[in-house]
Amino acid sequence: MGFQAHKTTTTLQSSATATSTQTTAQTITGQTTTGNGGPSGPHYDLNIHGIVQGGSASTSSNGHDIFVPLQGKCPIILSPGSFQVLDANCLDGSAALQLPNPVASTTTTTITTTYSVWVRALAKPGGSSSTTTCATDLTGALVCSTAQFVTVETRSNGKSVFSNVSSNLLFVSQCINGQLTRTSLFSSTLQNYFWSYDNNGLKLLQLRFYQLPTTVAASGTAC
Repeated sequence: MGFQAHKTTTTLQSSATATSTQTTAQTITGQTTTGNGGPSGPHYDLNIHGIVQGGSASTSSNGHDIFVPLQGKCPIILSPGSFQVLDANCLDGSAALQLPNPVASTTTTTITTTYSVWVRALAKPGGSSSTTTCATDLTGALVCSTAQFVTVETRSNGKSVFSNVSSNLLFVSQCINGQLTRTSLFSSTLQNYFWSYDNNGLKLLQLRFYQLPTTVAASGTAC
């Protein structure tokens, strides 16, 4: 399943404030924004639904939905390939998502991705979630990014807007002794990639994957 040229209509009742625990410079190439803050153009939609305890996952997600506990953690296992939800039900332990290798090119100072990830929180206000990109090294030790993405939903008179989180969700990034170490998804230096999704009452997180590059700082730069 690839990028689709379509428009999704959603009734907005709240706005989302998105922040990251580590600010990372990133630039977008060829971006035309829409009224919701995100780019325009073909994209793949992914919706992460928070489900109350005792609830169940839908069996008709059509490859665009993942169902997670409304409270608690969910590992979303990542594997390379065209965009597709492989396991939508994280209420029974874990979910699984397939997505393309994100890296198009690298230089000594920058990394440019083949696509970008944008997110916003929807549904009723008051919830929040955090997402951390993790993997294991070749010895089996767990390695998690320090560039955790946190989204918080708050009620206001404005719209819920998208934020670019490509640097958070497409890389395992760590700041070690003032130097950035950044590993892209599916790099052979790590293995068993996954997103650690920690939900604190957020009922809907909407992700959009756009066929637009994002450029981020490469490993070895100051942080």
